[in-house]
Amino acid sequence: MAIVDVKVPQLSESVAEATLLQWKKQPGEAVALDEILIEIETDKVVLEVPAPAAGVLAAHVVAGGGTVASDQVIAQIDTEGKAGAVAAAAPAAAAPAAAAAAVPAADKSGVAMPAAAKMMADNHLPAGSVPGTGKDGRITKGDVIGALEKPVAPAAVAAPVAVAAAPAVAKPLPAVAAPVAPNLGDRPEQRVPMSRLRARVAERLLQSQATNAILTTFNEVNMAPLMEMRKKFQEKFEKEHGVKLGFMSFFVKAAVAALKKYPVLNASVDGNDIVYHGYFDIGIAVGSPRGLVVPIIRNADQMSFAEIEKTIAGFGQKAKDGKLSIEELTGGTFSISNGGTFGSMLSTPIINPPQSAILGVHATKDRAVVENGQIVIRPINYLAMSYDHRIIDGREAVLGLVTMKEALEDPARLLFDI
Repeated sequence: MAIVDVKVPQLSESVAEATLLQWKKQPGEAVALDEILIEIETDKVVLEVPAPAAGVLAAHVVAGGGTVASDQVIAQIDTEGKAGAVAAAAPAAAAPAAAAAAVPAADKSGVAMPAAAKMMADNHLPAGSVPGTGKDGRITKGDVIGALEKPVAPAAVAAPVAVAAAPAVAKPLPAVAAPVAPNLGDRPEQRVPMSRLRARVAERLLQSQATNAILTTFNEVNMAPLMEMRKKFQEKFEKEHGVKLGFMSFFVKAAVAALKKYPVLNASVDGNDIVYHGYFDIGIAVGSPRGLVVPIIRNADQMSFAEIEKTIAGFGQKAKDGKLSIEELTGGTFSISNGGTFGSMLSTPIINPPQSAILGVHATKDRAVVENGQIVIRPINYLAMSYDHRIIDGREAVLGLVTMKEALEDPARLLFDI
């Protein structure tokens, strides 16, 4: 028997611990080299843990839902074992436990799913105290929530009687699950722990509001010239570069033009110092199934429109699949949040620390505006830029946003850097 440890990948210096999600392989099952065994959630990304060797999964050292640190052993693989031979792969001392585990392998009743197990541990619920209503009698998160919401007093009276009548009454317990639904009535609630990412986002947003003197300035942009240019070149652009020409590349280029003209918008605060960055790393806020993430376009000033569009498209797909790396989410000197994707008309974006400014882009709508004394209909987008008033004065903020407005209303400026 040759045992190989499965360890947590090296986490970022800013990430102290992570949470195991659900195991994709169970003890006794065959695993191939580099086959994904489990995913680990940090406050930034979800990391996949591949099998370091081929063989049979001997044991889970840490159950799904557990908290782990860098390089911690979470499972073991027997490189000489055979599928199904869990007892042979485990140490001799664990043989009784392996034999006992053979029964639940056929009957899953009373086995808690990873999320449910974590919730039971957090609320100090002993094993066997929650009836399972999932497949094969497994305990789901909903079962735990129902048990937490169920009145305690009746159960406390009934328990001694049941024990006195028959000591082994663990199996009849699932019948108790029936009264849970009526207790919810027509006003159900569900209590779900925050994911690490959601908790981290909450922490950073509070940090931003607590440490920055946030002020927001607004302006409106006539998107007609930009829309006309996009319509004129979109087909050729996609044919040439293999990616659609969107509006975000123009917003990125317009932002870079403003940051070059007013460098303080691209700066950050470090103690009593102002750090002026000589590069332009633009964060693009992206919604994902796990929450808001902000991947970074590095050296955006040196990239073409096609390169920016490809990078943004790649970020969107990676965010959807949960494949963004820690490196792609680290850093940034300025951010852009596009609420217009979801139909937002106006918002006041919150600065992503340690940055000092963020641009909010919104939905483009036909609106009545006045041009040369006449009321005309134009596609208008309201821009909002929130900034840290500790280092950015209103003058720089307003003129910076005006620079973006002028670049978007006359896109040729972006080509000639004027």
